This record gives sequence, structure tokens and C-alpha cells, in this order.
Amino acid sequence: MKKLSIVILNWNGAEMLRTFLPSVVAHSALEEVEVCVADNASTDNSLQILHEEFPNVRLILLDKNYGFAEGYNRALAEVDAEYSLLLNSDVEVTEGWLIPMLTYMEAHPEVAACQPKVRSWHRREDFEHAGACGGFLDRYGYPFCRGRLMDTVEVDNGQYDDIVPVLWATGAALLIRTSDYRESGGLDARFFAHMEEIDLCWRLRCRGRGIVCIPQSVVYHVGGATLNKSNPRKTYLNFRNNLLMLYKNLPEAELRPVMRMRRCLDMVATLQFLLKGEWGNVCAVFRARRDYRSMRASYKTVRAENLNRTIQPSQPERVRWSILWRYYVRGVRQFACL
Repeated sequence: MKKLSIVILNWNGAEMLRTFLPSVVAHSALEEVEVCVADNASTDNSLQILHEEFPNVRLILLDKNYGFAEGYNRALAEVDAEYSLLLNSDVEVTEGWLIPMLTYMEAHPEVAACQPKVRSWHRREDFEHAGACGGFLDRYGYPFCRGRLMDTVEVDNGQYDDIVPVLWATGAALLIRTSDYRESGGLDARFFAHMEEIDLCWRLRCRGRGIVCIPQSVVYHVGGATLNKSNPRKTYLNFRNNLLMLYKNLPEAELRPVMRMRRCLDMVATLQFLLKGEWGNVCAVFRARRDYRSMRASYKTVRAENLNRTIQPSQPERVRWSILWRYYVRGVRQFACL
């Protein structure tokens, strides 16, 4: 068994492999650490590039595009390592990035997963939107991070360099004990992409396992490399999967009041898209809510299992207030001011 398998999921990302894989190979050359690329049946020249330019990288071939969630589930089924690190193909890593995370995990067996500090590849002093310095969740299911509230991203001045518990670690660079990943069921394949790492980490927190951010490890993430934030497909997946995640994990006493409020908030979001003339996003929200309702019954047994296995029903990293209220009404723009 290896100590760590770094697994990069690829689908038609030949140029990203050329750009970012060299840093991963160069800065991950530790004993008992392997770098793997799991290919989601690419139709570009990804495989040729991997064979010719990265012959020491292990290749895991998948027979079709399973998306982010199921792609990683199938890839990690092929891994024999104590730890697995899910790494986006558009991430540049830095020298020594693995040591702080592995050292912490070795010393804290109660922690299931961690993430590094994630900075923007385009604006290298800024935090990156998808993960920043560790993720939290508000009462109504809206995620936010140390270093990023809604669309406001902070400059990294070392203000969040302490190691802290978080509710979720970004899927852009998620180091997790392979046993925890498998025991918890992995990523929800029906999500396809978006919100799946938050759902996984919330599940682990409910079962008493820890999630932390290790800012002494730093990576740079392009972000939005597959779908930009205004893409209706991304809007659809974010809204649908967020509702499914809430249904799967909310305590019984909170389910109905939270979902009633979410119905109202989703209609407000739809109105905002309408006023901007973003008809694709308007339709995406309506389709997301329709498909959530149609899928909900199939998640009843999943919800029951999650509740039965919950030993920590309340997590301090899932706050009791609304981030929308604090951001849009009170004007809070920095995590430290919450």
C-alpha cells in the first residue's frame, strides 16, 4: 500500500495537463506517493500527451465520461493508498505542498480530510473562489469560505493562516483518508458535478469526523475551467444539487422550515436572473427545482441512513444565520467581520 495517491480527473483537458501536471510531478516526488490521471474517456489527444510526455504518471482509463463525482468514485476504487488526494487538472501546486497536510493528518487521526490554501492562478495574491481557505455553510445551505463571501474574494495577507476546523474542503484539492472516503460512500454520483464535495464533507462531519484547512500548504487554481459561473448548466447543477444535499443531511426538525425558506430565496434568485435578461438561468432554476422534487423520493433511504449514522447533528461550522442577510443587507464583505 502506498502512503498517498494523487488523482487528477481529466476529460479532454490536454492543454491543462501540459500546463499544470509538470508542477504536480515536480513537487510530489516523495516516497510512497504516486501521481495518477484518471481519464473520463477523452476524445482529444490527452492520452497521447500522457504517454509521450508523462510516462511515469499512472493512467487510470475509464470507459466513458462519468462526470466529476462518479469519475472519482471509479478512479479511487483503483487506488491502494492510505490517503487519496482529489486534485483538479487546473491546479498548480507549490514546493513542499504535501508535507504540511500529511504531517497534520498523521498527527490527528480524528480528521478525515483537509485542504490547502487555494489562491487564484490569474490573480496570485487573491484567494480563489472555489475553496479559498476552508468552507462553511449557512442555515439555508449557502456555502462561503474564509477569504470568499459570495462573489467577493479577499487578498491573502496571511489573515487566515491558522489551521481551523471547517465544514467542507474544496474538491479542487481534497486530501482524504481513503478508508473514510469509501466508508462514507464517496461522492454522490447522481450529482454529476458541483456541491458533491460539500455533501461528502457534511456527511463526514455528521459522523463525527473532522475536516480542516492547512494554510501552510498553498496551491493556485484557475477555477471555472469547465463551466463559467454564468453558464445555465452550472446554475442548474448548483441549485439542484444544493437542494438534494440539504434533503440528505438536514436534521428532521430543520428540514421543512429550511426548505420553505429556500423556495422563497430561489424565487428571488429567479427574479434577479429575469431582471438581468438571463433567460437560460431562469429556466435552469425552474428545472433544478422540478428535478429536485422528482428525485427526492429516491433519496429517502439515503436520508434515513445519514440520519441513523449521525452522531453529531449540529456542527459549529454550519452557522445558524443567513449569509445572504449579512452580505446583501448588512454589507459584510470579509469573513473576519462575520
